[in-house]
Amino acid sequence: MSVQMEIEKRNHRKLGQELELFMSSDEAPGMPFYLPKGMIVRNELEQLWKRKHQEAGYEEIKTPIMMKQELWEQSGHWDHYHENMYFSDLDEHHYALKPMNCPGAMLIFNHKRRSYRELPIRYAELGLVHRHELSGSLNGLLRVRAFTQDDAHLFVRNAQIEYEVDRVLDLIDDIYSEFGFSYEVELSTRPENYMGSVDLWNEAEQSLEEVLKQRGMAYRINEGDGAFYGPKIDFHIFDSLGRSWQCGTVQLDFQMPEKFNCRYINEQNELELPIIIHRAIFGSVERFLAILVEHYAGEFPLWLSPEQVRIIPIADKHVSYANEVKIQLAAKGCRVKVDRRTEKMGLKIRESEKQKIPYMMIVGDQEVEKQMVSVRKRNEGDLGQMKIEDFQTDCLNNSQ
Repeated sequence: MSVQMEIEKRNHRKLGQELELFMSSDEAPGMPFYLPKGMIVRNELEQLWKRKHQEAGYEEIKTPIMMKQELWEQSGHWDHYHENMYFSDLDEHHYALKPMNCPGAMLIFNHKRRSYRELPIRYAELGLVHRHELSGSLNGLLRVRAFTQDDAHLFVRNAQIEYEVDRVLDLIDDIYSEFGFSYEVELSTRPENYMGSVDLWNEAEQSLEEVLKQRGMAYRINEGDGAFYGPKIDFHIFDSLGRSWQCGTVQLDFQMPEKFNCRYINEQNELELPIIIHRAIFGSVERFLAILVEHYAGEFPLWLSPEQVRIIPIADKHVSYANEVKIQLAAKGCRVKVDRRTEKMGLKIRESEKQKIPYMMIVGDQEVEKQMVSVRKRNEGDLGQMKIEDFQTDCLNNSQ
C-alpha cells in the first residue's frame, strides 16, 4: 500500500464517522459534536491527564469562557488576537469568548495575598477556548473554532525556573510515552511583535536553553517564533507514519505578571513579581485525539477503546449466558456489549472487526455447558476457549 493510500485510510474524519466518534454540523461550523464513543475516548484521555497532573503536584482550576473585553486588552491578547475572537454585549459591557486561558489563571492567583512560601503554584486547566478560523481552513478535529486546551500556568520565583521547567519536560515525556510517541524539540525565540524588554527576553531564552543543555536534549533554534510574551520550547511528536505534529509547548513569561500586577510577599516582606510558565502537552484535546485516530488507524489500545469487548451469542438461547458474562466483565470496569441481533454470525463478526473492537467473545452450546467463552482478538484471530477469570487475567490485565 502506498504512503498516500495509508494516509487516506487513516484519515481521522473518515474514521471518526465510521467509528462513530464525532460529527460536525452546519449549525455550528468548526465546533465538533462528540458522539458517545468519542466521549469515552476523550474522557479516558482527560482522566490520564488529570491523574498525571495530580501526581506531579498540580491543582486543577476552571475559569469562565467569557470575560470582559478590558481583560483581553490588559493581557495583550486584544492587540494580537482580536480579529480571531468572538464578542458579545451584555449589561452595557463588551465581552469576549476567551481565545486562551491565561488571564483567568492570573485572576485566580490574584484573588488573595500570596507568600513566597506558596510558590511554586501549579494551576492546570482543561479550558474551552474559541478562535475564529476561516471556513476554508477547518479540518475535522485538527483545525476547529472551539477546542479544549490542556493548559497549565506555573507561578514561580526566579530561582525556581529551571527546576520547574525540567519537571515540566519530565511530565511531557511521561505522557507522550503512554502512546509510544517519539519527538523532537525546538527552542522558539523572540518574535518581531514582542512585549517587554530585550534584556528580559534574553534572560528567559537563556533559562530555557540551559534546561535543555542540562538534560542533554537535542534541539534546534526556531528564530522569531516565540509567543508575543515569551520564548518557548515546542515539542513535535512523530506518529506511526513518521509524520510530525507540533503539540506540547513550554513558554516562559516575564510580561503577564506585570500586566496583571501579580505579586507575592518575599522574605523581606516586600512585594515581588512571580514568573509564569505557560505549558500545554496535548496542545488541544481535539487535535490530539485526531492525531491518535490517525496514529492508531482507529485501532485504539485497550484502555482507550470505546468498546473493549463484544459478546456474540450464536442463538437466542445463548443470550442469557452472554448477559451473565457481560455483568462479570462490566463489574471489573470493562466496556462490553452483547450483540443480540438476529443476524448471521459472519455478519456480526465482520461488523465487530470494522468497529476495530479489541476482543470478541463467541458463546454457543459448548461455552454455556463449560461456562467458558471463545475469544477472538483484533488482528490475531481465534485465541480458543477460556474461562472468564483467565480472560480477565491474560487479556484484559495484560493488554495495552
